[in-house]
Amino acid sequence: MPLPLILLPALAVLALLGLNLLIRKGLAAPRVMETVEPDRLPWEAVAIPGTGGKSLFGWFIPAGPRAPAVAVLHGWGGNAQMMLPLARPLHEAGFALLLFDARCHGRSDGDSFASLPRFAEDLASAVGWLQGRPEVDAHRIGVIGHSVGAGAALLMASLNPSVAGVVSLAAFAHPATMMRRWLRSMHIPRFPLGAYILWYVQRTIGRRFDDIAPGHTIGLIHCPVLLVHGTDDQVVPADDARAIHAHRRDDRTRLLLLPGGHDDSGELDGAMGEIVDFLNQALAPVSLYPDVVPATGHPDVPALPERELTPNEK
Repeated sequence: MPLPLILLPALAVLALLGLNLLIRKGLAAPRVMETVEPDRLPWEAVAIPGTGGKSLFGWFIPAGPRAPAVAVLHGWGGNAQMMLPLARPLHEAGFALLLFDARCHGRSDGDSFASLPRFAEDLASAVGWLQGRPEVDAHRIGVIGHSVGAGAALLMASLNPSVAGVVSLAAFAHPATMMRRWLRSMHIPRFPLGAYILWYVQRTIGRRFDDIAPGHTIGLIHCPVLLVHGTDDQVVPADDARAIHAHRRDDRTRLLLLPGGHDDSGELDGAMGEIVDFLNQALAPVSLYPDVVPATGHPDVPALPERELTPNEK
């Protein structure tokens, strides 16, 4: 057999390995370090034991004895600093807070890759850490996530019945749809290269997109959920929030649309009152709600219809 023909299989394998490496590098989250700290809040830097012996960096902000608590998770390429606009109003409302960095982000340890399921694992580690704090009521812990962090919050809550409430900020409905938007923005053809990328990512993270899609996990969650989304979001259209809401388990999942884009934390000012009210109800002591659902122990938060904030409410 001529030498070039002998080499063809090896060259094909090398080409495939090179393509896989390019995919990993192209999809890797940028690591952005925090440059500020929580201002005028009683914070402390903490190390949270994570999956596989990894350590997660976080800011813990206590709020008094046996307080309800909220774990707050950023989005892809973000860090705890980017969620600081939520800290003061939530702390003033009486919530202890844990803002932390997922693996491969901010000051947390790195790993072979980051993914929505690994974000969810890190969020579970954060909730477990809060449950062990004497300042926190272990039965009154909620989670807030942004973008990929929101998808992770929904995934984690679908697997962890101890979560008392979820606030999802700008979650996408399905990872495959989000990936296809990215492929279009990069002018990558949907077939065959785009299809291979979708297959390779699922193989790498070890989960099918259909199984971790917020449009699927929302139907498995037993606690109250608030879906918050900007009507001007150019990264994840507001229709994704409507699609997630359409697949909700029950009417304790509420949809709140407000003006703003994907990362416009300032626009949340107009919604903080409703977010605080939602968390106050979802994380209230069970004794305040004699008609709780026995199987879950979560308060039956009154369902509100979908509504959209007007510019005057900002």
